[in-house]
Amino acid sequence: MIAKVWQDATMNIPLAIQFALCPLVLLSLLRITAPYGRHYQAGWGPNLPNRAAWVLMELPALLVISLLVLSNPAGSSPQALIPLCFWLFHYSYRTFVFPALMQPSDKTFPALLVLFAIAFNSLNGYNNAEALLDAGRRAAPWFNLHFIIGALIFAAGFLVHFTADRTIRRLRKPGETAYRIPQGGLFRWVSSPHYFGEILQWTGWAILTWSLAGVAFALFTFCNLAPRAISNHRWYRERFPDYPASRKILVPGIY
Repeated sequence: MIAKVWQDATMNIPLAIQFALCPLVLLSLLRITAPYGRHYQAGWGPNLPNRAAWVLMELPALLVISLLVLSNPAGSSPQALIPLCFWLFHYSYRTFVFPALMQPSDKTFPALLVLFAIAFNSLNGYNNAEALLDAGRRAAPWFNLHFIIGALIFAAGFLVHFTADRTIRRLRKPGETAYRIPQGGLFRWVSSPHYFGEILQWTGWAILTWSLAGVAFALFTFCNLAPRAISNHRWYRERFPDYPASRKILVPGIY
């Protein structure tokens, strides 16, 4: 079984590339903090306005999978369409709602990171579209135990992610730029519940789609966001002497 999974992953070059990116991204981000948001630093080339950067980064994730699935006859099956709705729900929020709700700011985002995100989201969208189309061609029963479990985990992850985003937005009044310690919700236990929520979401996606592409995305999400959570935790501790000592980094009660 393990040998077959390995063969399937390595014979699919785009999927193999996505798996290979995971350790590379993890090791890179443990050494270098991605320079955006509170960790912004000059010297990374041209910059884009924050809102425009978020839309440009996330839009390929919304478009690529939609175009590939909806233009293929296999994409009309519930095995493809129903998981696609979960994907579109998340990325409609990330592409349009999240940037629209950002507080007005003169902060910028390195164009280099935007290009990397566009490339990854295109690759990831392609791999997951292929997984959904494969499920549509096989037409196996979709409403099963792993779909139910995965859907519940996905929904819980989105709720955690959305609630944490709202808490962060409400820390500042219009015109303010100072940072504060987030309070309430899962911020009582971890420094980055929004990242924990995203990792939960895509773990749920991997389970509900029961696909290697889903596993690759969940793994990449962890490798991308766990180092960011570590950097955020360190930043809070360095900036705020009264930062709660009991807070973990990412996973409540564990890490």
